[in-house]
Amino acid sequence: MHIGGYDIHPVETGRFALDGGAMFGVVPKPLWEKTNPPDEKNRITLAARALLLKGEGRTVLIDTGNGGKLNEKLASIYRVDTSGSDLASSLARYGVSPEAVTDVILTHLHFDHAGGSTMLLNGESVPAFPQARYYVQAEHWRAAAAPTERDRASFFPEDFLPLRERGVIEFTEGEGEILPGVEVRLVHGHTAALQCPLISDGRTTLFFCADLVPTAAHLPLPWIMAYDLRPLVTLEEKRRLLTLAADEDWILFFEHDPALAAARLSRTDKGIVLGEPLTME
Repeated sequence: MHIGGYDIHPVETGRFALDGGAMFGVVPKPLWEKTNPPDEKNRITLAARALLLKGEGRTVLIDTGNGGKLNEKLASIYRVDTSGSDLASSLARYGVSPEAVTDVILTHLHFDHAGGSTMLLNGESVPAFPQARYYVQAEHWRAAAAPTERDRASFFPEDFLPLRERGVIEFTEGEGEILPGVEVRLVHGHTAALQCPLISDGRTTLFFCADLVPTAAHLPLPWIMAYDLRPLVTLEEKRRLLTLAADEDWILFFEHDPALAAARLSRTDKGIVLGEPLTME
């Protein structure tokens, strides 16, 4: 896929699993299990899909998946599986080495989005992309550095504190363009100041949904994760941004859908629904 000055590719960093009830909140299991069958521990399979942008003199990565630092216990709890793909091998498929990445945009710092930002080197957590600048909202950084009891388990300091220690963080402030042709929209329902990248050339627009709409199954407005700190805020954010996406024919990029990376929306007499699935290769 090509938008503006960028060639754009999905980057599969592996699969993992989270509790289906937590992923769908108040939606009854007989509804969500039709499209997301759980395992014997009630976990559903999820992708940890990043996005690669090459062009404008840059190699940009949006989010980094779970990474490779989880201990055996956590890897088992979250059923992390990199046997089919991981971040390094998927980047290599497009001729990209870790040293070639110039910019990493982190939507937020939950471990399944920022885990691959650092790696272990001689027992120390260090930036996984040594030449890159990492972009994260300052408001979100403050929330991640001092999480509440409600969301503490989602943040692993070793994923992001080494970035500040090595001086590679760029703190973004609010909405707007952060790289040529790449702006961010903020949402606050899932966590504080989550930045969703928007890549556009005025004709074609791709919206990186992150955890606002983690899978295509989450398109209906009330299908909201129990992980969200402010579900009613998420509801209104989805209403606003999905309406805009339908009106302006955006491509939606799904970070966690195990089968579908991108699609457009359609309007029907039942409202806004999933439309044309897209192949990004």
